Amino acid sequence: MNLKSLKKLTLSALAALAIVPCMSAKDVPTVTVPFEADTVRVLRNPLQGWVMYLGRTWDENFWDERGYDSMKVPGESGPVRVSDYASCAYVRTSWASFEPEEGKYAWNDPDSRLMRLVRSVQARGLRIAFRIVVDGRDQGQNTPQYVFDAGADGYYDPKAPGKNRSPFPDDPIFQKKYAKFLKAFAAEFDDPEKTEFIDAYSLGKWGESHSMIYKDNANKGHVFDWMIDLAGDCFKNVPMVIHYHRMLGDPDDDGWGSVPADAEKLLDKAIKRGFILRHDAFGMTGYYQDWEKAMAAKWNFRRPIIMEGGWITGAHHRYWRDPSGRYREGHAEDVRLGEYEAAAEARVNMMDFRINDETRSWFEDAFPLVKKFVAEGGYRLYPAEVTVLTEARSGAKVDVCGTWRNLGRGYCPTNMPQWHQKYKVGIALLDGAGKPVRTFVDHGSDLSKWLLETPGHTKAKVSLKGVAPGRYTWAVGLVDTTKGNTPGLEIAVDADKLKDGWLPVAEITIK
Repeated sequence: MNLKSLKKLTLSALAALAIVPCMSAKDVPTVTVPFEADTVRVLRNPLQGWVMYLGRTWDENFWDERGYDSMKVPGESGPVRVSDYASCAYVRTSWASFEPEEGKYAWNDPDSRLMRLVRSVQARGLRIAFRIVVDGRDQGQNTPQYVFDAGADGYYDPKAPGKNRSPFPDDPIFQKKYAKFLKAFAAEFDDPEKTEFIDAYSLGKWGESHSMIYKDNANKGHVFDWMIDLAGDCFKNVPMVIHYHRMLGDPDDDGWGSVPADAEKLLDKAIKRGFILRHDAFGMTGYYQDWEKAMAAKWNFRRPIIMEGGWITGAHHRYWRDPSGRYREGHAEDVRLGEYEAAAEARVNMMDFRINDETRSWFEDAFPLVKKFVAEGGYRLYPAEVTVLTEARSGAKVDVCGTWRNLGRGYCPTNMPQWHQKYKVGIALLDGAGKPVRTFVDHGSDLSKWLLETPGHTKAKVSLKGVAPGRYTWAVGLVDTTKGNTPGLEIAVDADKLKDGWLPVAEITIK
């Protein structure tokens, strides 16, 4: 055998040893318990699953008015609720809606339309996400009038001369007023218990950070730095989103032409500042092209990706003219499939139920894809097997080992700056009532490395010092270390097997 072959054999042997979860002596009483995955249940974990959209003029009555509580689905025995398939709700609204007058914030008024809507979302067990738009083109005046009264310079909507005024993003008065607002907003919503993410670079047309109009185009880089630094200073706990498209912050309004020289540099800078990725043109092959695909591939499993479909099948968009030639006029299901496949290629964590006809189309025309993303999208973690001791002495140190799998194409982004690796494998000893009497954390576990193709192997050294003799049940879970090491993520097993988020494994007698 030559040296090269020996080296390869040695590396293979080491790799094989590395995936053995427990190497216990033969006389140590252990048991290895396998578990089956649940691929059906909707898991409402953060930054994972379907996102439903809410409009700026809606209130808590929209669930009934829009038919979201009684969606008719072919093949289903009865109507379904859209919110039952979603993880969070996304509000795209204007700065003026949040602050119609300087210092008068909607969140301080429990009777405001916005806060009634937020409460209705929370009542359904959903977190909320935001995009706050300042540009008024094609929409209405999104920036409060007091900003212009204070002297901010701006421009009017070219399609509505004299109306829908927008501020120049490089205007110092605009920047001062917006910074004050965003800091106040963050004081209320930089809370992961309330907020899923904030679309934090929402300048430009429709808040999509393109087609920018500056006082001076030379200020593009300065505005970009100002915006990402402001957002980064405001949001320490909630993920910030930025769009990964080639025209990021660019003044070009001619469409999506050649890639600006600074496009990748700006995106990299924002990501290093703590932003995650989003794109608003999935399924539009004339817009979501090789550059965007390359950016998704570059950041896969380093930062999560959120998608939004580009075509509006129930309105004016002529999706059947997409360059791919895949979409037939009158067949919204073609677009849904195109979006789904593009999302699968990008390994996205979240897909969208956009308002009105788009949401209805997902349920009426493509419900199998809705359930398919529940089963395969984002991250879906479960223990394939766990090995524990069934007997031990009080005060002993014992190993608890597991093999964890991710059924999703995405990943659990514990490596984001805002999460600080806060989710870990937890191990508990449950008493006869199923309550934890002692909890342990496997600090060596890194959920962000558990991928569809790469299971995670954990081995925790657990001290039984101070545990009274008796009979207990080992249990495992995915805990939030910022919340007293209580279960923080839902694991993909039969919900009936869980006890307050803990999955019982096997009994142990401590002597």
